[in-house]
Amino acid sequence: MVELKFLGMDFGCALGSLSKGEFPEKDCLLPLISKLLGYAIVAASTTVKLPQILKILQHKSVRGLSVVAFELELIGYTIALAYCLHKGLPFSAFGEYAFLLIQAIILVAVIYYFSQPLGMKTWMKPLLYCAVAPTILAGQIDPVLFEALYASQHAIFLFARIPQIWKNFQNRSTGELSFLTFFMNFAGSMVRVFTSLQEKAPMSVALGSALGVLMNGTILSQIIIYQKPTPQKEKKRD
Repeated sequence: MVELKFLGMDFGCALGSLSKGEFPEKDCLLPLISKLLGYAIVAASTTVKLPQILKILQHKSVRGLSVVAFELELIGYTIALAYCLHKGLPFSAFGEYAFLLIQAIILVAVIYYFSQPLGMKTWMKPLLYCAVAPTILAGQIDPVLFEALYASQHAIFLFARIPQIWKNFQNRSTGELSFLTFFMNFAGSMVRVFTSLQEKAPMSVALGSALGVLMNGTILSQIIIYQKPTPQKEKKRD
């Protein structure tokens, strides 16, 4: 069988079976699908938070958004990316974290800008992050502490969503939350559960993705439920 590999994906197995008029075996097809989906998630992640950023910029408002939720999300992405780099997982299994982290930093900065005036306590948060994040990303911490930090990352993502979910429930509104952003988050988490299991990533990675399905799905449901219908223009009477 001729090997045809590209970015860690073996197309030779599947193409060989198809050329014989046969459907590829499961052991041949599933790894290929997993890799393709993994890279698809990475590609989609480059713009996943762009709709949310643009919506805030367009309306010049952060109405209904929980600042704490987005700050915790930023911390979660930092820990997740650092852990996957430290474990040496293939880029297709975690690459989206790199792009999500960059966008999360921009998003928090935009939220801060439209949340003026900012107190000293708020300014201390980014300074502390800039001081600690490089050490975590470089993996220059005790391995046991690193494992504990990653374990806490699931709780961080959980608590990153709970304030926003609660705020939506209280307001019976999702304010400036972007449907498209949370839809992509939800779909990406679903696919990542499959790819994490297929790539034999640590079970904690798959658990984190499953948690993402639950939390993002809840907020997505709230956006749909609390969405106000567009008012129709009254028809002119003759």
